Amino acid sequence: MTSSMKPKNWLESLNCAIEGILWATGSQRHLRYHFLAAIAVLLIALVLRLSALDFILLAFAITLVLFAELANTAIEAVVDLVSPEYHPLAKRAKDVAAGAVLVASFGAVVMGFFAFSHHFFPAVEAELGKREPLVPIVSVISLIVVVIVVVLMKSRFGRGTPLHGGMPSGHAAVSFSIAFSVLLAQPGVVLTCLVFLVAFLVSHSRLLLGIHTHGEVFAGAVIGTLVTLFIYLIFN
Repeated sequence: MTSSMKPKNWLESLNCAIEGILWATGSQRHLRYHFLAAIAVLLIALVLRLSALDFILLAFAITLVLFAELANTAIEAVVDLVSPEYHPLAKRAKDVAAGAVLVASFGAVVMGFFAFSHHFFPAVEAELGKREPLVPIVSVISLIVVVIVVVLMKSRFGRGTPLHGGMPSGHAAVSFSIAFSVLLAQPGVVLTCLVFLVAFLVSHSRLLLGIHTHGEVFAGAVIGTLVTLFIYLIFN
């Protein structure tokens, strides 16, 4: 069947869809990696004997990522057809499509965390029936919210690049969010001090490299701290 022919029935439409998946898989290295990762995750789930609900979470996560990657490939093909030469809007379209894959992958990681948390965090299994929130889960949620706040603020101020410069410092925000999550988990004075030392070093490195100003690093640290404390106060 040539690409110009319209499918005449459901079977031919199905064949076209399969051809599209095969072409995307053969031409896109990242899609092949996603398929291999999906196989590995499912095999691990079988070994750990996850529940039906956990399998549903993993299946949805895998489907979400593969769908986003296929859509991204389709958009890139259309953009290349319409604009074979470089154009700023063509770049934006490809960047946004790639961003969709990143968001889907991030969501898949979160769902995978909840699916596998019973095995990676033994305390979760015993605490599931209690009303008190689990420290690992609240920590992950806090970190996700911090990242979203940083993304919104960087898009608002429009300075620097996503991973280099701009208001606020994402590295400082994430490192201090993690540090305060560790503090609130009360692991002990020594470990807490070490984690805060790492957070300060990460933040200070952004200054030494000239990537951020003092104000941007301070803003990032404050955002990471306040958002994490706020979430812990709400759910504890």
